Amino acid sequence: MAKYTESKCRLCRREGAKLFLKGERCFKGSCAFEKRPVAPGQHGMARKKISEYGLQLREKQKCKRIYGVLEGQFRKYYEQADRMKGITGSNMLALLERRLDNVIYRMGVGSSRSQARQLVTHGHFTVNGKNVNIASYIVKAGDEIAVKENKKDNKYFAEIKQMKVGNMPAWLEFNPETLTGKVLSIPTREEIDVSIKEHMIVELYSK
Repeated sequence: MAKYTESKCRLCRREGAKLFLKGERCFKGSCAFEKRPVAPGQHGMARKKISEYGLQLREKQKCKRIYGVLEGQFRKYYEQADRMKGITGSNMLALLERRLDNVIYRMGVGSSRSQARQLVTHGHFTVNGKNVNIASYIVKAGDEIAVKENKKDNKYFAEIKQMKVGNMPAWLEFNPETLTGKVLSIPTREEIDVSIKEHMIVELYSK
């Protein structure tokens, strides 16, 4: 599977916003975006007038990079959202939020989406009692997610058991002691805290 392997901090600088791609480091003074919040490259500090298309493209790129998906996969999420009832942009963000790697991240088990993706692909979790190692697996309301029994004594998960539940999204619940969680509902746009202007992405793809 193709994936981005270059510096993640360059992505934040390119989009002109913190995308929180490196977990705890993003909240420290060592964050590259804090040190140099300009686009990478020798012309990064140049002022450029961005067209309407350019603004729409940057919004799409920002969304792709936040969730860690590539162009073909992202386009499929848009097309699926467009076929669903409701607002296309909100549907698309809800689909991205329901990816298993994102759910693990939202529950606080992974410090970043990339770390959560690695945990999923290494086969540490079950969904409704069945082994799932596909990061793009879309969860449904009522799904129960748990760390495998034979993985719970792993040093990493032993530390997770000691953590306190932080700002858990209203559509999820997680119990650190048992390393189990549940999808309570499908997330609404108000429950998704990503700073994305999804209508601009819809306008871009609708051309």
